Amino acid sequence: MQKTDNGPIVGLNDRDKNYLLHLARETILSVLDSDIFPDTKPPTKKVEEKFGVFVTLHKHGQLRGCIGYIEGVKPLYREVMEMANSAAFKDPRFPSVQKNEVTDLEIEISVLSPLKQISDTGEIQVGKHGIIIQQEFYRGLLLPQVAVEWGWDRDEFLQQTCVKAGLPRDAWKDPHTKIFIFSAEIFSEAKKE
Repeated sequence: MQKTDNGPIVGLNDRDKNYLLHLARETILSVLDSDIFPDTKPPTKKVEEKFGVFVTLHKHGQLRGCIGYIEGVKPLYREVMEMANSAAFKDPRFPSVQKNEVTDLEIEISVLSPLKQISDTGEIQVGKHGIIIQQEFYRGLLLPQVAVEWGWDRDEFLQQTCVKAGLPRDAWKDPHTKIFIFSAEIFSEAKKE
């Protein structure tokens, strides 16, 4: 898998990242066993701050669930538990994760920077930015790593985000369409290259 430009966007250290990845996995296991979230004590103040976050599950390299908050509404560690639970059991695109699948899951967490509305799509850097396309009640979001994984250029990334929003592929050109970009600090259980 190609790497995205996902340096220290929010300033999480390795301890924070390992804690959040472990917490996401423990949440899935705890919900499967007892339908409750694990009791936890955050190791640093950073994971108690509010950030948008997505938890993505892969199984044998294939998407198995992905749910997130665009903007932080709760402490990050609480959001990770909720999004891990939602990605595993509430993503409408997939059946609920079963206990025998958990060891095959790879967890990826994307912690989002604040959103920035843009008027010039030339600001979008594939591999660095995620996109939100919004038009009236329609809204679609794609994380920065999606364009890299699919080998999309900027225009295709914009078109696919429109499709995700339920809009025509060229809706990003409409002056009534709002375009937001964000960066993400992305980390996963995958072996480091």
